[in-house]
Amino acid sequence: MAELARLEDPRAREVNEKHGDDHGVNLSKLRALAKRLKTQQELARRLWETNDTPARLLAILICRPKAFEPDELDRMLRGSRVPKVHDWLVNYVVKKNPHCEELRMAWSADPDPIVASAGWALTSERVTKKPAGIDLAGLLDVIEAEMKDSPDRLQWEMNHCLAQIGIEHPEHRTRAIDIGERLEVLKAYPTPPGCTSPFAPIWISEMVRRQSAK
Repeated sequence: MAELARLEDPRAREVNEKHGDDHGVNLSKLRALAKRLKTQQELARRLWETNDTPARLLAILICRPKAFEPDELDRMLRGSRVPKVHDWLVNYVVKKNPHCEELRMAWSADPDPIVASAGWALTSERVTKKPAGIDLAGLLDVIEAEMKDSPDRLQWEMNHCLAQIGIEHPEHRTRAIDIGERLEVLKAYPTPPGCTSPFAPIWISEMVRRQSAK
């Protein structure tokens, strides 16, 4: 904890706080610390229990993802309100855990929109990498009915899923683009030069163009 405190950078905190992250640790330096510590599951658990954001990010980097039971991951996710902790937990731990599909199904239907957003993030992964058994048309029905009025983080993940369906599954592409155009979710999102807009019709069209160009 003392070493993490020494990594605090006021400029990094200023940038991170704009994204809702309550820490000032340079993530490259955090990753270097994790690389030195290597995998230490018990230390990871102790760091997580501090409820300190840099400690939890470090815990995610040094933990053993397959060692967690679903109930433990569920508690961890529900306690992860900081966006970066939430994002890393889902992408670096839950996606590598053998109970991932069980958690995806439970979280997707959760009334807490932040928990539900994790379920949708895992669904996007299924849509892209393991679509067998996924009802893509049914997902589009839900997105069409609920995305427009969903809270920000849930809306973002539903939009991501919409885009992945359009990119990866040509038979649903026209409908996915149509839903995006009608709902106009993230249409006005500020996008830096050289980056692709998260507005689904633009995102889908650009990624399909790149795939065709390969």
